[in-house]
Order: sequence, then structure tokens, then C-alpha cells
Amino acid sequence: MMQASTSNVGISSPPLAPASMDRTSQWVSSPDIPADLVVRIADDVFPLHKAVMVPKCGYIRKAVAAARGGPTPTVELDLSVLPGGADAFDKAARYCYGANFEISVRNAAALLCAAALLDMQPADGGLARRVEEFLAKVGLRTLPSAVAVLRSCEGLLPAAEELGVAQRSADAIALRICNEVLFPTRSPPEWWTGELAALSPASFHKVITALRCRRAEPEVLVAAATAYAELFLAEVFADGHAADSGVHRALVESVVAVLPSTDDAPLPAAFLCRLLHVGVTIGASAKTCRDLELRVAAVLDQATAGDLLTVALDGAGERVQNIDTVRSIITAFVEREASSAGGANGRSRRASLSGAGALQGGAMQTVAKTVDELAAEIATEEALPISKFVGLAGAVTKEARATHDCLYRAVDVYLKAHPALDEIEKEKVCSVMDPLKLSYQGRLHASQNKRLPLQAVLSALYYDQLKLRSGNGGGDEGGGWDAYGRMMRSSAAGSARMQAKADASLARENEALRSELARMRAYVSSMQQSKGSGSSSRTTTAAAGKKGMSLWLLGSVSRTLSRLNPFKAGGWAKDTSSIVDRKTGAMHAAKPKRRRFSIS
Repeated sequence: MMQASTSNVGISSPPLAPASMDRTSQWVSSPDIPADLVVRIADDVFPLHKAVMVPKCGYIRKAVAAARGGPTPTVELDLSVLPGGADAFDKAARYCYGANFEISVRNAAALLCAAALLDMQPADGGLARRVEEFLAKVGLRTLPSAVAVLRSCEGLLPAAEELGVAQRSADAIALRICNEVLFPTRSPPEWWTGELAALSPASFHKVITALRCRRAEPEVLVAAATAYAELFLAEVFADGHAADSGVHRALVESVVAVLPSTDDAPLPAAFLCRLLHVGVTIGASAKTCRDLELRVAAVLDQATAGDLLTVALDGAGERVQNIDTVRSIITAFVEREASSAGGANGRSRRASLSGAGALQGGAMQTVAKTVDELAAEIATEEALPISKFVGLAGAVTKEARATHDCLYRAVDVYLKAHPALDEIEKEKVCSVMDPLKLSYQGRLHASQNKRLPLQAVLSALYYDQLKLRSGNGGGDEGGGWDAYGRMMRSSAAGSARMQAKADASLARENEALRSELARMRAYVSSMQQSKGSGSSSRTTTAAAGKKGMSLWLLGSVSRTLSRLNPFKAGGWAKDTSSIVDRKTGAMHAAKPKRRRFSIS
């Protein structure tokens, strides 16, 4: 760049501003003519000529007209409030002098604002018209250039807002993003999210608003918001506990304020948990933290125990510290589900029958399981008081859990990590679970767990014994007890079928023996009658022998019958009427033995 002497323009320059005057002397058409117009912008001084600037600049024309009749013919103006500063005025003066200058995406907005303030918009065109043509043909035609224009507007507020150039740039960005989503031109498909990282939170909010006005898909809003926050707050995410709290606090609060609403685009739970962790760690405002808590609560059924553990840990990620924040999130979710369920029931019965209630119940059960897993994770923390553990585990009602096995595991882990608890403290820890909702395997383990208080063990044994006595496993919500009940019922049915077959076989053998006994009785009777005419001694001897033999046969058959008839009361009764006493030969009924039955 050629340097020129300041004496060529006929005015001595201040020692602090030689650069602006030197560059002005390069494009002044007649450097030999003394300057009669001096424009100061901060520390920069521009020696100019009224004859050149007045015809094309309405602001300077009015200022010169107001200064007529002064002590000197030179007019001095202070334009330090000019948007774009000295650089924008330099190009505006070049335009008035007919010199060449460059319009780019970085200075187009500044030139437009400067032209508006200087009133450089004559009817036949002007600087403003040239800038508008550039924006229409070049500046807003591509996504990167539109982002650059919008970024340049950040230092021109509120002039850029009043002229609408900032909003036009945001609309152009939203249009290019929508076109890129429908018809990708680069790889990866979401390359455009990286372009938004250069914007300030206020400019990013304008883009999100423009996307919503164009009815962009929620996935587009989510991708834009998450990528912007990740890139814009990368330093905060990487080292949140050692961050410059003042600067990063302002960044986090600004980013949270411009995130899309939950109704428009629910953000990922993992991302929100990380953002909330950073916000709590660096001491963000209560409004910002509460906003993030409600956002996490809205998508809590998609969060994992690890996500919530991120919120619970301290800045270093070593100790459990923010239990109250996690509990506040869970409470907000429960209240949200309760209000949704109440509204659905109040609107119409058809809505509840369509499955809305089932979906809400499924979300509640999912969150309950996540809370139980989180409780088991933090239970190993030695400094965790009972009140915080119980408050976290009890934030979801007992009825929301189909089974309490996972909650029982968390209680057991806490009792194992805190062996010094007394009986009352153990009962307080166990108060969050219901032994009736444990599976069969869970009750079996609890009945043998020496860490549990006596009351909990007795409850587990009582409910288990109650189920066994009732013989009905369907009342147990746990899947393990259902399987056990089905197995027991199928086993009992098989045993009953086998017993019925055995009883039928024994009944047939019993009838056969009864028939054989009747034939033998008839045979003995006929023998006694046919030989009744013999000698008395012979007859008496033979009769006695036959009688003894018949009595022996009768006793043998009767004993066989008694062994083959083990039927229970209510079936066939034991036939004891034909049992013979060997000593007396008399028939008598045997008394049944007295047995003591116990139910256990």
C-alpha cells in the first residue's frame, strides 16, 4: 500500500491517527485541494471534502448546513456511533469518491447499517442498493455465507435488527438447512450443524425460531441444539469443575435459554443430564437449573441410571453429592405423569381405553426401575445418609413397581455398605420396599439374609408361607413367583393323575380278592355239609382241621386286603369287618390308629 504525506490534504493529523489519514489520501481524487470536512470515529480521523460527500450523504449534508456561518470553513463531525466503525465509514467514503472497495459477507451488514445512518440511499440507487444486490446474489445464497452475515450482525445491534438484515440472514440459514436435510449435498448428512457453532446464543436463537416457523422436523431442531451446545460448550464439558465459573456460567445460561422447547423437540436425556451437571457444578442460576430439571423430567423414561448418576456426582465425578437435584427431577416426572393421567381421564373414557393409561404406566415402571438401579449404584457411598437414600428410592411410589427385586437389591447393598446400623435404622431403610412384591427367589433370599432386620425377615417368611398355603401364585406380581406357581400347580396335577391311576388299579385288585374270598367260603361250607354223616371222632377231627384251614385262609386274604387298600378318607373306606382274631377265631373291627397331623 502506497504511503502519502499528510500535508497533501492540507490538514495536520493528530499523532495518534496517521493510519486512517494515510489510507484516505490514497483514494482522495484531488489531494492538492485542502480538506474542509473532518470526520472523527474514535481514534480515527478522515480528512474529506464537502463537495464530494454532501451530494451522496444526507447525514453529512444536514450537518454541513447546520454548521454554516461558523468561525472556520472546516466542518468537524464525530461519528463514533456509526455501526461498523471506521472500517465501514472508510468504504462508504470510498463509494462517495468513486474509488474501488470490496463488499464481503463480513462487512455487508456493516455497510448496510452505515448507509442507513448516513442516509446514503438516493432514489437512483446508492450504497445500500449495491449491498442489497450483493446479499441477494452472493451473501445469502449458501449456508456458510449466510452464517457469516448473521455473525457480523452480532456487533451491529440494534441497527441490524431495525433494518431486518439479521432476521433475513436467520431465515436464509433456516431455508438452507431445510434444503440440506431434504437434499444432502455433503457428507456426513449433518455437516451443517458445525456451521452454527460460530454463532452467539442470541443469533442461534434466531435460527431456531426461523426453523420453527418453517415447521422443521423435531429431529432437525434436536440435532442443531445438541451440536451447537456440544461445540459451543466443549471446554465447559471437558473440564467443568475447573472452568472459569463467571464466563462459563454465562455461556451455560445463554445456551439453555435458547434451547428449543420440550414440546417442539425433546432433547436427549444423556445430553441434558450432562448439561445439568455442568450447570450445577459451576453454580448456574436457579432458573437455569430448574429449566434443565424440567427438561430432564420430560424425557426421564429415556434416561439410564448412568445418566442420573452423572447429575448426582460432584464436579470431579468421584463423590455422590447432588441427590436433591436427582430427587427433584424424579418428583417433577411423577407430578407430570399424574397430571397427564388426570387430564386423560377427565377428557374422555375413550382416551383411557385407547392405551394412554397403559403407556403412562409403562413409563412410570421404566423410571421406577431406573431409580432402583440408581439407588443400588449410590448405596455404596459411605457418607450417604439414610434420609437421602430413602428419599430417592421412595420418590416413586411402591405401586409403580411390578416387582421389588431390584429395590431389594439396592436395600441389601446399602445395608452391606453400612454394617453399623441398628435395628431401627435398618427398618427405616427397608421401609421403601414391600416384601409381598418380592419374587419367590427374592423372598427365599430375604428369609435367609442376616443383614435384614427381624421384621423384614418375618414379613418375607409370612408372605411366602401364605402363598404356599393358598396354593395360588397368581396374586404375586413378580415373574419369578408366577413361574414357581405354575411349576407347583403342574407338579400337583401330575401327582394327582398318578395317584388316581394307582387307586383304580388297587380297586380292581380288591374286587378280585373279594370274589376269591366268597368262593372259598362257599367251598368250605359245602365241604362241611357233604361230610357231616361220618363218625363223630373222625368228623370232629376233620371238621376242626378244615375249620382251621379256612380260618387261616380268611385271615391271610383279609391281611392282603388291608395292605392293598391305602385309600384316604372320602374315597373307599378300609374294610375291616372280616379281620379274624387268630386266638379267638372271632371276627371284629380294628380301631384305626390316632394320627397327629400338622400344617406347616
